Amino acid sequence: MKTLAFVCAAAFAPALAAAVKETTPTLFVIERTATTTAPPQAAYTALTRVGRWWDPKHTWSGDARNLELQPRASGCFCEKLAGGGSVSHGRVIWAQPGKMLRLEGALGPLQDMAVTGVLSFKLEPDGTGTRLTMTYRASGSFTMDSAKLAPLVDQVMGGQLERLRTFADPGRPATRD
Repeated sequence: MKTLAFVCAAAFAPALAAAVKETTPTLFVIERTATTTAPPQAAYTALTRVGRWWDPKHTWSGDARNLELQPRASGCFCEKLAGGGSVSHGRVIWAQPGKMLRLEGALGPLQDMAVTGVLSFKLEPDGTGTRLTMTYRASGSFTMDSAKLAPLVDQVMGGQLERLRTFADPGRPATRD
């Protein structure tokens, strides 16, 4: 994935509800919520099957099936690359089935910046389903204005959350391009 491709794809993506909670010159926070009909344990299992719902346009290899998420402390959110290569998108810092999955890592083009990110997925019962709250906090030395970068990251991550919600809902086909 190239930085320009990420920014352009986000800029021309369909408009999504803004979920930027905070920006400063060295920080941004985005938060989005979605509800799935799956119970919390099933939603958590769907979350950990990242290669089945992550948008392949937002991978380095172009194929989400190359993604793996090991849902345990210090587990890798990694991607296989051609020629035996690999990339780490993040490291699991909290795994509590049915309740929370938290990763540390600078996603996409943020990886090339001196930036740290924390991506949290909080799962809470909502009737017979689950409310998924995704929060991404990134801070550090951004190579572009964080107030302009945050809405772009929000659009991309909002699309990822929607793909997860669709994948987690029972009876719906898996999200795949």
